[in-house]
Amino acid sequence: MNVTYFCRDVIFIMLQKLIIKNYAIIDYLTIEPDAHLNTVTGETGAGKSIIIGALSLILGERADTSVLINKDEKCVVEGYFHVGEEQNEVKALLEKEDLYDGETCIIRREIASSGKSRAFINDTPVTLQLLSSITGQLVDMHQQFDHLSLEDDYFQMNVVDALAGNMHKRQEYQQLYAKHKSLNHELGQYQAKKTQLQKEADYKQFLWDELQQVQLKEDEIELAEQQMKQLAHAERILQTLQASKTMLNEGEQPVIQELKRINQQLTGITDVFPVVEALKNRLNSAWEELKDIAAELEDMESTVNLDGELMLQMQERIDIGYKLLKKHAVHTTAELLQIQHQLEQELATTVQLDEIIEQLTAERTKVYEQLLTIAKELTAARIAVVDDLAEKVTTLLGWVGMPNARFKVALSALQAPGVWGMDDVQFLLDANKSQQFQAIYKVASGGEMSRIMLCIKSLTAKAMHMPTLIFDEVDTGISGEAARQVGILLKDLSAYHQVICITHQPQVAAKGMKHFYVYKDSEQQSGRITTQVRVLKPEERILSIARMIGGEQPSEAALQNARELVAD
Repeated sequence: MNVTYFCRDVIFIMLQKLIIKNYAIIDYLTIEPDAHLNTVTGETGAGKSIIIGALSLILGERADTSVLINKDEKCVVEGYFHVGEEQNEVKALLEKEDLYDGETCIIRREIASSGKSRAFINDTPVTLQLLSSITGQLVDMHQQFDHLSLEDDYFQMNVVDALAGNMHKRQEYQQLYAKHKSLNHELGQYQAKKTQLQKEADYKQFLWDELQQVQLKEDEIELAEQQMKQLAHAERILQTLQASKTMLNEGEQPVIQELKRINQQLTGITDVFPVVEALKNRLNSAWEELKDIAAELEDMESTVNLDGELMLQMQERIDIGYKLLKKHAVHTTAELLQIQHQLEQELATTVQLDEIIEQLTAERTKVYEQLLTIAKELTAARIAVVDDLAEKVTTLLGWVGMPNARFKVALSALQAPGVWGMDDVQFLLDANKSQQFQAIYKVASGGEMSRIMLCIKSLTAKAMHMPTLIFDEVDTGISGEAARQVGILLKDLSAYHQVICITHQPQVAAKGMKHFYVYKDSEQQSGRITTQVRVLKPEERILSIARMIGGEQPSEAALQNARELVAD
């Protein structure tokens, strides 16, 4: 099986530069990794793990002031990441948080001597939680005893789906799944509302029927009260109207006739006393007005009702109105009519809810059927690749020093659609051909888990977008051909993703596109020991790898072996 691929010119996500200031025994370091495979070597205790520790700070790890060399200055770790201009998860997350500032993303962490820690993304302060969620998309670090990814169902399903070519179909499925979930929630709300309305429906129907039966008209109760007062005082009103009319138009000296006589008398002197003309005219207007008033008083007489039966009917109507006003705790007919209208709307809502629930149920059924159809397609594609994946990983495990290991992908059916379909996936391992498969993190050592992850990711390199991959001593406990195969897998993986590997194996170190050497140096003035890093030149690299093979004073054979490893 050959898993070697061509190198891409552009890596999807990569660490461009790492700057470390005042951290542990690092005074100041700048590291600029290659886009593909970077190997990091150095003597034990030189500071390789310290660099990883510093890098962990910008990945969201907590820190304290013990990491500061100079207590008068703050510790700063800064990473420059290429995230690309095309749309991707990292860019989408940065844009969502209003942190996107072009294809380079700058992550910075500062630790002050007071112990206060601050994190920044593109110079904007962020919380550690947000920092971790974003840098988790930028760096994938595999260290000894780090098995989180192999416990992560999301990662395991991603591996299977990437190899099955399911990513686009799964995205379609998840959109339908979200829609189905939303319809379920909406349907539940309407059903709960209907249940609540049904509990109150009978009483509301009774209230509405009662109001509807009375058939109140606008301002009826108020007008009835006024009319009732008139009926109660009808005789007095009629007597007053008649007396007033008599005084104006009848009787011994009716006011209207007297005014007419005065007007005639004034007319007789207008020729000799012209100024009285204005008074005569005013008096004439008053006479006309009083004539109209007398006529209206006569008309009003005919409107006064002395019907006792009508009075009883009116009183009964008012009593019904008062009872309803008290029952509904309102004061006017308009408020009662508003309550009647509101009850009518609420009763009609129950009918409308039935229609809405019916529509939502039909839509949910349709979406569910589509969901099941795509879920079956996802399952079929997964079933088609899991055995091949298991076989290939098992083969690669043999190459990297785990010849007795057997890898298995357990795909089990779910009773109902889940977020990834109708399947659950779990990666299992039989470490010693015992035919007893268990979860990988339960049976594999830290170094073995890193190699298992390397094998898996080398198979999915072309199919999956991955962040910068950092392997810390993935080759622990192996040598010879197994170490060589690890180096090959790392190089193959770096064709598609940036890889940084800390190693003690010459076979692995020789595969790097860029070789970093970590060493301790003593400052001339203070004598203080600090960690330094430099990129090895071709001949320096040969010598360094030869020393890894044959000791501090390598033989010619060791040097020749180193040249062959680099050239391979």
